[in-house]
Amino acid sequence: MRDCLGTQRRRDFLRTGSLALSSFGMADLLRSESQAAAGSLRGKSMIVLWLWGGPSHMETFDLKPSAPTEYRGEFQPIATNVPGIEISEHLPLLARQADRFALIRSLHHDSPGHVNSTHTMLTGYEGDAIENPPFLPKYPDMRAVIGRAKGPRSSQLPTHVAMPYTKYYGSAYLGNHLDPLLIADDPNAANFSVPGFAVEASLRPRFSDRVALLSQFDRYRRDIDASGAMTSMDRFQHEAASILTGDAARQAFDIHSEPAEVRDRYGRHDVGQRCLLARRLVEAGVRLVTIDFSTVKGQKAFSWDDHASVWNIFEQMKVRLPVLDQVVSAMIQDLYERQLQNDVLLVVMGEMSHTPRLSNFNGQPGREHWGQTMSVLLAGGGLRMGQAVGATSIKGDEPTVRPFTPNDLQATFYHAMGVPLDLSFRNFAGRPTPILPGGVPIEELI
Repeated sequence: MRDCLGTQRRRDFLRTGSLALSSFGMADLLRSESQAAAGSLRGKSMIVLWLWGGPSHMETFDLKPSAPTEYRGEFQPIATNVPGIEISEHLPLLARQADRFALIRSLHHDSPGHVNSTHTMLTGYEGDAIENPPFLPKYPDMRAVIGRAKGPRSSQLPTHVAMPYTKYYGSAYLGNHLDPLLIADDPNAANFSVPGFAVEASLRPRFSDRVALLSQFDRYRRDIDASGAMTSMDRFQHEAASILTGDAARQAFDIHSEPAEVRDRYGRHDVGQRCLLARRLVEAGVRLVTIDFSTVKGQKAFSWDDHASVWNIFEQMKVRLPVLDQVVSAMIQDLYERQLQNDVLLVVMGEMSHTPRLSNFNGQPGREHWGQTMSVLLAGGGLRMGQAVGATSIKGDEPTVRPFTPNDLQATFYHAMGVPLDLSFRNFAGRPTPILPGGVPIEELI
């Protein structure tokens, strides 16, 4: 049976990416045509490298070699190319580029778990998350706010791309059209290809009558099986029609066109190639990219959650940190070589840190949940680099200089991205709700 325009079968219709039209209304389609005619939009982009589980500041960016043995751990700090700033010995590539990034060392919050800490860090509203799967936030996270406030940078590209998934994200009352396009495939794989929404040129004539196509779409939608292959496509609205019939997405996702030496510099593993793809996407005009630092060869779990009861923190850090060093240094180098340091903000963070005092489980060292002191790395975004802002005690267990809250961090992000801090949106009850309940941009960075 053939239900689609021309001779295209229903299954072919779905396979070629037409689910990108699923949330369109007629006015949305016409508005997309207008945007496409206007060409690319301007503004900054943001890349978030998310270290889910919570990277310990004591092993990464705020080591305490003078602390008592039950605090300081096994790693030693090394000097960077900025006098006075030291980081982990397992981050030597980053140490050579400290003049191109900034560290916030005195961030703190009181949320104890992964879900509420993520909500606190990404929304500025402390710990208020739905505690059952899929753990949706009750307030929109910063990426949804930026997407709503700034919109797409290009009418031919998605606003937000996440790889391979995003834990505990959500747009809450702003609408799920602001949720990211999820790219689960591994760009390090030899057969990695452009996602299905970028239609082959030979198929484009079949989409010439898009208005008629739209009028039939709801009927096809009811027949879709539960494969989930194009689940995130139905989140596109205004940009979907242009994405379907344009070359911008195809070119941006074509990681195989990168020189071999660049791909090698990022690392021939899924984390490295996702970070390279993120750079390609923001350079092409994607507003927001989130990368979950998940699988690393030799890592025992998809997490930085280094409890003594699950594994040896130092063994696992020796697996993860060289990869983190490689991919972040490669991204920073690319931002500067391509003169994107004022246009792209790179953020490396997790939802928490881990306890400054070491734990021990049957002789195995580890650290437990801790948000009272944590570090975040920032690069680019037109912010002031080459500094460490704030400080913690000799044991690393409390902020001693310039304590900052997640609200201050969020305010800094919004300032860098050009989002007004007094912006409010109506919540589910129709009440105006500020994007942040407090906080000010970190003045040393702006």
